Amino acid sequence: METTFRPNWLQRNLKGDPILWAIVLIFSVISIAVVYSATGTLAYRNELRGRPGSAEMIVLKHSGLIFMGLALMWLAHRVDYRHYSRLSLYALLISVPLLLFTFFVGGTTLNDASRWLTIPVIHLTFQPSDLAKLALISHLASMLSRRQQHLHDFKSTLLPVMLWVGVICGLIILSNASTALLLFATCMLLMFIGRVPLKQMAVMVAIGVVLGGAGLAAGQRLGTVISRVSSFSDPNKKTPFQLEHSYIAIATGGVAGKGPGKSTERNILPHPYSDFIFAIIIEEYGLLGGAVVLLLYLALLYRGLKTVMNSYGAFGGLLSAGLSFSLVLQALVNMGVAVGLGPITGLPLPLLSMGGTSLIFTGISIGIILAVSRGEPEIRPVVGTDPDAPRIPRQNPSYA
Repeated sequence: METTFRPNWLQRNLKGDPILWAIVLIFSVISIAVVYSATGTLAYRNELRGRPGSAEMIVLKHSGLIFMGLALMWLAHRVDYRHYSRLSLYALLISVPLLLFTFFVGGTTLNDASRWLTIPVIHLTFQPSDLAKLALISHLASMLSRRQQHLHDFKSTLLPVMLWVGVICGLIILSNASTALLLFATCMLLMFIGRVPLKQMAVMVAIGVVLGGAGLAAGQRLGTVISRVSSFSDPNKKTPFQLEHSYIAIATGGVAGKGPGKSTERNILPHPYSDFIFAIIIEEYGLLGGAVVLLLYLALLYRGLKTVMNSYGAFGGLLSAGLSFSLVLQALVNMGVAVGLGPITGLPLPLLSMGGTSLIFTGISIGIILAVSRGEPEIRPVVGTDPDAPRIPRQNPSYA
């Protein structure tokens, strides 16, 4: 009796791709270990300023956010993914006023950018751009899936896509250029996968360049963007402080690393627990540890794309592809910055960096991918009809 209880319980409650579940759980363990190691200096600064926040308290809060993200991931994966087609529009309609309010009225300013709202009572920082990213990718997948028979129609296809992508990316770029650019790139990739004609995509890129430049000029980050790109592209300029110590952390880590908790650059690097956590991973666990993290992200992308191949229709495939690419592209950008392959961006490393609600929205994103991958007898839409129309049963896909 006991030998069959656990597998049956897991099959009933943890559905979808089991390998994807395992990848997320491994990332969670790594994140708790590395954040605990990297927050010693933050805890010391809290002590000097008379604020509560020992390393143990910080990692306890971080662990709580991870478990909250896992819980929401579980809830999201239990929902029929077709419901996200409708919910995405409501989430977008909520995101727009939140982004406007954050920038113009009540945003918490950190690092010269108004990106955060502080949730009352619990005092947890929240970036509306996290909600906007998830909502835009989901709604774009919905729009493209509904218009598969009309992709060449500018008015019915490109115009609504252009409107939502332009509004959301334009509002985000006012205070967060790197997130806006990465989101725009993800949307273009999703449009390419969704078979949007290249001519229409070229129009989107041209309009995006104009609106992006205007948003940068009107926003808070133009000077920062110019400075960071100039520092990266000009070899005669001094290496920025963050990158210099990121290089030192990576160089001194060697092949096997210094060992868990033995990083020295965590005491010097700004934000070693978020923006430059990959450098701390390599310093403590070596190139082998860095390679494991990179392979885990590539495995996450592979399982996400395998879900695309096994999906039941255009919406599920586009939804899984968009969210998978969004997470992994951000991870690759973060790791590329740490090793000097790109200018400093300030993007956290998904699933690993210490953060507020970003961990929660990452969990929801993966939960949606798992919802697409659940493999239950689904109903397939008739070609050319609305994704919510009556559907035809289909056998479970294989996740071997």
